[in-house]
Amino acid sequence: MVNAYSFDGIIVFVLLTICTCGYMRRVPKFREWFFSEKKGFAGIFYKASIIGTRLSLFVAISCAIMAFWLAFLR
Repeated sequence: MVNAYSFDGIIVFVLLTICTCGYMRRVPKFREWFFSEKKGFAGIFYKASIIGTRLSLFVAISCAIMAFWLAFLR
């Protein structure tokens, strides 16, 4: 189990947020609800979705490395 207050937990949370927002951006209804604001606190979802779609290869590699780290090295 990953502790949310450790560095590993923060990285897992950020990666999961980026991946989730990247996939939700492709659904038209979610795109209208979550990604209409580009500034402020709600803009975090928009920025995470941009990172998830433009850097999808690097995000996927980071997720695989983090999964390996948590499963075998921790």
